[in-house]
Amino acid sequence: MNLLQAEAFILTKLQQELSPTLYYHGFHHTVDVIEAAAQLAQAEKVTDPHALALLRTAALYHDCGFLTTYQGHEAEGCQVARDVLPGFSYSPDDIEQICRMIMATKIPQSPQNLLEQILCDADLDYLGRPDFEPISRTLFEELKVRSIVADEPAWNRIQVRFLESHQYWTQTARALRQDAKQRQLDQLREIVSHYPV
Repeated sequence: MNLLQAEAFILTKLQQELSPTLYYHGFHHTVDVIEAAAQLAQAEKVTDPHALALLRTAALYHDCGFLTTYQGHEAEGCQVARDVLPGFSYSPDDIEQICRMIMATKIPQSPQNLLEQILCDADLDYLGRPDFEPISRTLFEELKVRSIVADEPAWNRIQVRFLESHQYWTQTARALRQDAKQRQLDQLREIVSHYPV
């Protein structure tokens, strides 16, 4: 498995080819998820080098489907992984594990093992972070430019529903992010409570 080559390939592609209107799902988000996944893996005591390489690859490729589609980008990302990773000496079993991690991040998330849980938590790490507000603003702008959300009140209602239904999967993310996420939810509920029905 040549992780460094697989990484260089996809990072270059994401930097050069992602739509500039992916204000949230841009190159910076992939880098953020890679870093969060590595931190969570360390805290969750994942030490096997092979498992860590698979997790990093899944983090690298988890949103590459946005290169070609917006809806269903997870399945598209898996297709990219299946197409290119054999060229970097990934085995069919490795690629299937990577694809299962990518598909687990599809909302509603459905992780079946620790590596999938880590990637899911890394993908939505910002929900319980101090930079929640500016990051959620980029997602609002991204959805607005695609006419998926109309205005700020509609967006805030969506955020309340999303935060209410979301859960962190790993003990680490729950310990580090749950309280702050609850505070974001409480603030958004307060804002939404003042909207006309």
